[in-house]
Amino acid sequence: MKSTNEAAQADWWRGAVIYQVYPRSFQDTDANGLGDIKGVTRRLPHIAALGVDAIWLAPFFTSPMADMGYDVADYCDVDPIFGTLADFDEMMAAAHDLGLKVIIDQVISHTSDRHPWFVESRTSRDNAKADWYVWADPKPDGTAPNNWLSIFGGPGWEWDGVRRQYYQHNFLTSQPDLNFHHAEVQDAVLSAVKFWLDRGVDGFRLDTVNYYFCDKKLRDNPAALVSTGGLDAPESNPYGMQNHLYDKTQPENIGFLKRFRALLDQYDNRTTVGEVGDGARSLETVAAYTSGGDKLHMCYTFDLLGPDFTPAHFRRCVSDFQDNVVDGWVCWAFSNHDVQRHVSRFAENEEEQPRVAKLAISLLSTLRGSICLYQGEELGLPEAELAFEDLRDPYGIRFWPAFKGRDGCRTPMPWEASRAHAGFTTADKSWLPVPYQHAALAVDKQEADKDSVLHHYRETLAFRAEHAALRDGDMVFLDTKEDVLAFTRSKGDEKLLFVFNLSRKPVKVSLPKDIKLGKTIPMPGFTTADAGSTVALAALDAYCGKLV
Repeated sequence: MKSTNEAAQADWWRGAVIYQVYPRSFQDTDANGLGDIKGVTRRLPHIAALGVDAIWLAPFFTSPMADMGYDVADYCDVDPIFGTLADFDEMMAAAHDLGLKVIIDQVISHTSDRHPWFVESRTSRDNAKADWYVWADPKPDGTAPNNWLSIFGGPGWEWDGVRRQYYQHNFLTSQPDLNFHHAEVQDAVLSAVKFWLDRGVDGFRLDTVNYYFCDKKLRDNPAALVSTGGLDAPESNPYGMQNHLYDKTQPENIGFLKRFRALLDQYDNRTTVGEVGDGARSLETVAAYTSGGDKLHMCYTFDLLGPDFTPAHFRRCVSDFQDNVVDGWVCWAFSNHDVQRHVSRFAENEEEQPRVAKLAISLLSTLRGSICLYQGEELGLPEAELAFEDLRDPYGIRFWPAFKGRDGCRTPMPWEASRAHAGFTTADKSWLPVPYQHAALAVDKQEADKDSVLHHYRETLAFRAEHAALRDGDMVFLDTKEDVLAFTRSKGDEKLLFVFNLSRKPVKVSLPKDIKLGKTIPMPGFTTADAGSTVALAALDAYCGKLV
């Protein structure tokens, strides 16, 4: 039987704060305009100083970079633009020395078309890897086998002239989908996972985790009753016009996730967080993937990655999760490398962006679940506005100007305001430009300002760490007559009340009669006075009190 301390170590991920690093845009050390692994190592003290538990590294594997590394050509090596395996080992050792866990991306639903597996698969219909990808004959009229669409635009099938068949791709045509119905494919993928486990990584973020299997019969997707658009795909993309019953989220995925977990459980204190994009079914899918303790440790959905910054929205998202996912765990986030930065989504104007940035992390840090931060949000960075000629994201280039793609959230970290490219690189040109608005928010500027967003993040995460109820305590919403988000967090003898005013008007909140406040607990960045039966909040304000 595990001791209490051992159990705590095994559950380190439960309520953890994870900081996502996009290596290409974090820090360049070899003057080629691209961030690298050595740059991550150099800046680890900045991450550790925030008070987070782990880092999540976006893909750094060998890749043609058609989709910025999410098209993997070798799962077991570092792409030369990022460095070497030795650089990775050095980075991981430095992270562990600072008390940081290391989570890496696993992009296993598809590979690059340059991956040796696909190169062999496409040579004939009878080679050793002929069935490692999803191949299908054309219809009699030469068209694609069914109506499946690619998220990145156009059909979800690409013709190959050598095999004279179509292959499936949920993303770019250069990202063919693996055939997880084939046992050898599962074995090969798990072998790559084991490679990194043996190297000491602490966990995996599983990209598009519900996309591993497609329908064996390749049945057409029906039309969506209501176009979903929005979060899984922008409204400009016809992908949202289908009900994706057959091209993803197949029941066979459960068995593979159990195999994945069985491998992880051979190692101590490892974790998984899955990305689930499944429209209206996302919570149902998360429940299936995280229940029972034999599949994923936690998942995240796209629910909080949209424009809604209202009490009703947050209450609905969290309540729906708690109602649907009884014994699973969630990882909440407001931003990542795929969506517009949340300060730009939530703030109504530039002047209120710092206030919104502070309020957002204060709210996120009090939700029940683990939380994920995206590099640069601790500076309150807004979405970068880029010219079309500066775009590198194939998704954005395809749907411009209706959808500007993901480059606006991927611009380099600003470290030093007065240096070229804000200290990100000494090269003449950075892979994406650093906007002057971002340089003005650089780390060194904010270090010198005790009221900065950066200091607020540090203080807020320290506040979260001080209260056990915030890590994994219960969460119960309160009904109030006012349009605020009010809830309690409790664990053991600690019971805390939180009230968030997300509006632009002051509000007085009458507390329910059964709520007995003991004392006000100062929340970093907010100076709400002591309350009795009423809590008075300014615009974009927050309150915390201890209940008796």
